[in-house]
Amino acid sequence: MTSTAAVTPSAETSAVALERLRETVPLVQSLTNIVSANYLTNVLLAAGATNAVIDNPHEAAFFAGIAGGVLVNLGTPTDFQAAAFEEAARTAHEKGTPWVLDPVGVGGLPWRTKLAAELLTHRPTAIRGNGSEIAAVAGLGGEGRGVDSAADAADAVPAALALLDVAGAVSASGPVDYVVGRVGDAPQTVRVLGGSDLLPRVTATGCSLGALSAAYLAVADPFTGLVAAHAHFAVASELAAQNSAGPGTFAPAFLDALASVTPDDLRRSARIERVIA
Repeated sequence: MTSTAAVTPSAETSAVALERLRETVPLVQSLTNIVSANYLTNVLLAAGATNAVIDNPHEAAFFAGIAGGVLVNLGTPTDFQAAAFEEAARTAHEKGTPWVLDPVGVGGLPWRTKLAAELLTHRPTAIRGNGSEIAAVAGLGGEGRGVDSAADAADAVPAALALLDVAGAVSASGPVDYVVGRVGDAPQTVRVLGGSDLLPRVTATGCSLGALSAAYLAVADPFTGLVAAHAHFAVASELAAQNSAGPGTFAPAFLDALASVTPDDLRRSARIERVIA
């Protein structure tokens, strides 16, 4: 059973989570797609974690038992990888390793939509996707445009709240990110503002956010950790955009910014608001 947040996630709880992440350097097991593996690994290293791409069914279960956090990303799944997803998710749930489901392309592609539904039986610690993906995983529609969202993140909040029956926290990403979780027994929603419009113009940034979420879940409860990952991304991307001429210069600048952001930067600059229904 995943723990719940003691207080509503905030800039302060995000700063404390970053302090813990840098102190412990959690090891993430990434079962991810061929497009994202390199950049995703660099994001984790820059932020203060580390990564191992262990995505075959012979080793996935063993590694899920020793990793600090696990990412299951459905970006370019094969039958071989799908078997590894199952092994890693099952073992992570059994061993208490926090794991993140990133349902890339779910809703518009039937096979991976079915695969995502099967993985939900292993109760992900967190689910992170765009608005269309979150709606689709919840069974509430949500056909995206390939891997891009056709829905606003705010519109996916009811679907995200419904998914709290099987996950500890859920986020829908967009120009404004919405994250839902529980504080005690009560469901709550927060929005994380900020970020840069250059993020979606660089491949693998969304997948990297899923991996960073897995790292934060190794040091914080699901709601706090998921919000902290989004806040770290938002503040770093704003800093990187100040020194970028476009997507090509933004990609390395973002890695530098992830590394340079401090807990005090999150305290000063993270914009996290509770949403009152």
